[in-house]
Amino acid sequence: MNEAPKLTLTRSLALFEEAQSLVPGGVLGARRPSDFIMGEYPIFLEYGKGCRLVDVDGNEYIDYLCGYGPIILGYREEEVDDAVIRQIKDKGFCFSLTQRYQNDLAEKLHEIIPSAERSIFLKTGSDGTTAAIRIARAHTDRLKVMRCGYHGWHDWCVEMKGGIPEKFYEDVYEFRYNDLDQIEDLMKQHGDQTAAIIMTPFGHPLHQKMQTPKPGFLEGVRKLADQYGAILIFDEVRTCFRLRMGGAQELYGVTPDITVLGKGMANGYAISVATGKKDVMMTAASKLFISSTFFPNSDGYIAALKTIEVLERDNVLEAIWKKGDYLLQGIRKAIDTYPDAGAELSGVAPMFFVTFTKGNPETKRARRTDFYTQMIRKGFFFTPHHHAYICYRHTREDLDKTIQAMDECLAYVSEKHKA
Repeated sequence: MNEAPKLTLTRSLALFEEAQSLVPGGVLGARRPSDFIMGEYPIFLEYGKGCRLVDVDGNEYIDYLCGYGPIILGYREEEVDDAVIRQIKDKGFCFSLTQRYQNDLAEKLHEIIPSAERSIFLKTGSDGTTAAIRIARAHTDRLKVMRCGYHGWHDWCVEMKGGIPEKFYEDVYEFRYNDLDQIEDLMKQHGDQTAAIIMTPFGHPLHQKMQTPKPGFLEGVRKLADQYGAILIFDEVRTCFRLRMGGAQELYGVTPDITVLGKGMANGYAISVATGKKDVMMTAASKLFISSTFFPNSDGYIAALKTIEVLERDNVLEAIWKKGDYLLQGIRKAIDTYPDAGAELSGVAPMFFVTFTKGNPETKRARRTDFYTQMIRKGFFFTPHHHAYICYRHTREDLDKTIQAMDECLAYVSEKHKA
């Protein structure tokens, strides 16, 4: 049982100690050290290029978290960055009025995404899902919302309820992905008061196995929304521009009324979109208010237009699916070789997750911790609590190294935890 040597993280840990005197908790949200493995993962990164990261202590990693999803091409993608730099230097990007690139991007989205007849541009996924809910409530004059999946940090949907009065989320009801009977029962109870059904069309629940839709599930939810006059919202922040250019709705052939976009659309630049059918989206022109000083900033528009251009021109998604299929084939072989490790692979080629739900439930956390500890020590950046992504700059050599490392780490877990 060969254990990988522990990483040197002296500078990262020192910066974290300093940060705790400056920022509540040192680091907020999903980037907290407790969301990884304390003492094993870097806390501060220095730079990235392609599919590689280097932390402040000089450790290098092949990265599969991709900034939690925005990096679809690679870090410091010169063609995208150069387009944004030219915009900033030659024309500027923050003004009292909107620049024309808003129209260019809205037209492009209309061309490639089935539901995108009218678009509103924002900055984050949480902005987008919250705007979509507001539009749906204003359009239907109803209050209740059915939700499935992670939709951000705003009051109506955040998982941790600290600081949020119950009245802000008491009309929001959760249903399980692929459980059509459950959402049907909820709609029987609340359908005539339901403004929206919001869901991730591809199942990526927090900390759990990923799921593809069962036959008839998405079609069934679409039918329920139509039956009760509710707005169907697809949260495609992670899936659009990664599963297909037109998102999971293109892949699975079910079109929502509103779609929320973000992450991979601009290769790391801050922009999100609530887009949808004309009759629904036009509600935002007269019955509600959505505004921010920074929503019209054109750096995000320019980055998105250039990223989409590269995705289409270079057949990026086809390449990502091929790379992901190759990697997943290797991971499955390693998992089958070491059944005592209790690992399980879920997801699809562009986004996947290795979990430890099999085997003895009393050791699943320890097995997961041991596996991801060995992986980060070997220089492969995954996280125990979130699925992984493939980006365009992952090479066959990177994938082969990853498969070899997973084989070694599963062997380690299997031997250490053998029944």
